[in-house]
Amino acid sequence: MSDPQAESVLERDSGMPASTWRLRSDAWEFLRFAVKRLVYGDGSEVSEALAPDGEIRRSLRTLETVEMYWAGFGRRYTREIGELLDEGKFQIALDRIGKVVNRLRTAGTPEEATNLAVEEDEVETDVDPRPRFEVLVIDETTEADREAMHADVLRMRSSADAFVYEYVIVPSADDAVAAVLTNPNILACVIRPGFSERTKRSLSSDLRRSIELAHGAVTAPQTSLRNQLQSVQRVLGLADTLASVRPELDLYLMAGAHIEDLAGSLTKRFRRIFRREDQLELHLSLLRRVSHLYDTPFFSAIQDHARRPVGVFHALPVARGGSVVSSKWIRDLADFYGLNLLLAETSATSGGLDSLLAPVHTLKKAQELAARAYGAKHTFFVTNGTSTANKIVHQALVSPNEVVMVDRNCHKSHHHSVMLTGARPAYLEAYPLNEFAFYGAVPLSQIKQMLLDYRAAGRLDEVRMVTLTNCTFDGIVYDPARIMAECLTIKPDLVFLWDEAWFAFGAFHPVTRRRTAMASAKQLEQQLKTSAHAAAYQEQQERLFDADGNAAPDEVWINERLIPSPDARIRVYATQSTHKTLTALRQGSMIHVYDQDWVRDAEDPFHEAYMTHTSTSPNYQILASLDIGRRQVELEGFELVQRQLDLATSLKQSISRHPLLKRTFRVLTGHDLIPEEYRGVGGPMPLREGLSNMWEAWDHDEFVVDPSRITIEISRSGVSGDTFKHELLMDRYGIQVNKTSRNTVLFMTNIGTSRSAIAYLIEVLVKLAERFEEESAQRDPDQLVPEEVPMPPLPDFSSFAPEYASDEVLRDGDMRRAFFKGQRRNNVEYVLGDDLRARVEAGEQPVSAAFVTPYPPGFPVLVPGQVVSREVLAFMQVLDTREIHGYDPLRGYRILK
Repeated sequence: MSDPQAESVLERDSGMPASTWRLRSDAWEFLRFAVKRLVYGDGSEVSEALAPDGEIRRSLRTLETVEMYWAGFGRRYTREIGELLDEGKFQIALDRIGKVVNRLRTAGTPEEATNLAVEEDEVETDVDPRPRFEVLVIDETTEADREAMHADVLRMRSSADAFVYEYVIVPSADDAVAAVLTNPNILACVIRPGFSERTKRSLSSDLRRSIELAHGAVTAPQTSLRNQLQSVQRVLGLADTLASVRPELDLYLMAGAHIEDLAGSLTKRFRRIFRREDQLELHLSLLRRVSHLYDTPFFSAIQDHARRPVGVFHALPVARGGSVVSSKWIRDLADFYGLNLLLAETSATSGGLDSLLAPVHTLKKAQELAARAYGAKHTFFVTNGTSTANKIVHQALVSPNEVVMVDRNCHKSHHHSVMLTGARPAYLEAYPLNEFAFYGAVPLSQIKQMLLDYRAAGRLDEVRMVTLTNCTFDGIVYDPARIMAECLTIKPDLVFLWDEAWFAFGAFHPVTRRRTAMASAKQLEQQLKTSAHAAAYQEQQERLFDADGNAAPDEVWINERLIPSPDARIRVYATQSTHKTLTALRQGSMIHVYDQDWVRDAEDPFHEAYMTHTSTSPNYQILASLDIGRRQVELEGFELVQRQLDLATSLKQSISRHPLLKRTFRVLTGHDLIPEEYRGVGGPMPLREGLSNMWEAWDHDEFVVDPSRITIEISRSGVSGDTFKHELLMDRYGIQVNKTSRNTVLFMTNIGTSRSAIAYLIEVLVKLAERFEEESAQRDPDQLVPEEVPMPPLPDFSSFAPEYASDEVLRDGDMRRAFFKGQRRNNVEYVLGDDLRARVEAGEQPVSAAFVTPYPPGFPVLVPGQVVSREVLAFMQVLDTREIHGYDPLRGYRILK
């Protein structure tokens, strides 16, 4: 029966789906602590501790609900602990709780397993060392049925099995969705048609809303789950819901009759269909499927190669450690990195291992497995970073004089790519966040307006590609599906390049996945095939064009949500710095492809571009790390990303609530980073209000903020972002951060972030806040404090000089010609900032000969061929950054004569 008090407990943590891993472990840890006090206390606290509204009872009620969705000890075990406490058998209850705590610690992160010492009074439990996963079974069952199923698992388990699994058995579709949202250990689902629709459990309102959103996430034929009475439709609806939430899950159907008739119509949803008596076949299928996920073909080949005795007669002295282990002077290289690193080194042309340039064996399979994991049609490994990945895609898809619409403040590699290909960049302006000295993202209305401008000028055929950064360094996330759909309405053959350097992790969480390039491409492809979409497209076209074929005014196209033609081509590429947000060695990156015209239009030029930019001697250790990193995210990516987002939210809450920290620092929210006109349903920090709030925002809003990033405004500290980063965080406390602006510091959590690291950062911030307040209190009130020079507005792209511009209306230009002209010394002059400002004020239009890129903010404020404006010079004048590429402080700016 449902327990209203259980609901109130879960309501206390409105973010339950996002933080169940911590809710569960903390509840067991607290319960152990509280019961331990009963065991070793004097008995005076018993009645208060066991009161119905006391913490012990509330923890038990919470765990009884949570444990329903996890294997192992389960709800009955939790109830039995409560019964032991009622009977006063505190020591026995403590022993049972200790078993759970030990299991959770052993199965947790290495930090949790080693830093939390096991107490003497805890009972050791035998933990199978083999990797463990859980299988969700959805069916209405009796207690006897569940015991029989668990007994079957134990009976079929063999010492020869590489993995161990346990069942999680739930009765309803709602409970199934709740389980896959809260339990990342589930890797497979077995649906049996006897399940009911609605849960009988009392769940938090956030979890209930998340379940509703999950049911509504599938397309029209499946959204009728609750309205369908036929067994097949119910099963299909649940299968599609589970696949939309966790596409990495394997789905199996176990039916009682007519499975031959079902097989032909259900195989697209289910990996296999079994009769109920085929338990052994199901068991073998579950283990074999996980072995496929666990397989790392290239990493395994590297390991085999390192163990083989071989003679080295190729141009790589370090291979097999040859030039190291026999040396008197550099043996410390092997001592530091280990001999395996050297044993695994070999030449790509020597045989024994696959070639990255023409893979046919282990590397080819590793890339195919990565494509499966990330939802791509094709995936390519890159061993020299996403800068090179971007150049490969640009060269493969763009020809000289074609127009590339590109975010002005994107990574410099896109600007260099455009220059190398000879394309003409048409710069899109992101909205500025002048108060914090960095940019946001490019509004969809501006992208559409630029396409309409090219159409009006009769030059739409020249526009080849749109490239945007998703998510931005500061965490602004686009809605790729909407952007691509509306742009394809105007130009149905556009190619899209999404720079996801900082968003590789997005593919492995139910909410963030929907805003990745590959998931958006798949969604769009499926949408275009439906009859409902074709009808909506036809209806809209009748509004956008009159009977004579004349287009409606631009305002109509801008204000209406455009529907692309069913014949539009889905051509989507994503580049990812895998090493930045997932497990891979530095410079390990990937290119993901979802291109319907791949064979016809892109495959050959892509391989030529790949050959152009890829070394014939790629680093095999980087490739192996990409392979094994793929294994990790397929098997535990959801858990790791969920934990990462939860820890980031905890950090934000700690800073916002701490009385000292909130006086000194301010956590920037979505309302700070997204202007009001671009906001939707999302609040300042949607995930803090619960997973369902984040889900709705990521479903509907034009822009959202990646919750794993925490931007702190530090103006009240009295120091600049650069000083805060280098002299305080790094030099004094050993805390590393990537990015600062003049008055902000960006803290990024990742899948390796621990609770201890978060606690240490909070501790350091408290120490710094105390220092700032003490310095402020000791300052002489009569001492004059120099006024801070106000930061001028972030400069927009001025324009290309007339000799490099296409025309006076559109903004694209010939950057390549200006760049190569600027490489000849006799074509350029160096002009100091003051002299250049004087020239601009006098009415001249100096033209930049180079890329000028300050770090921060990390994007070119000047590109070759661009007119130097007073806004750019004013911005550069007050920058206090240590690093500016393309600018010599002694000689000044490089200007075309």
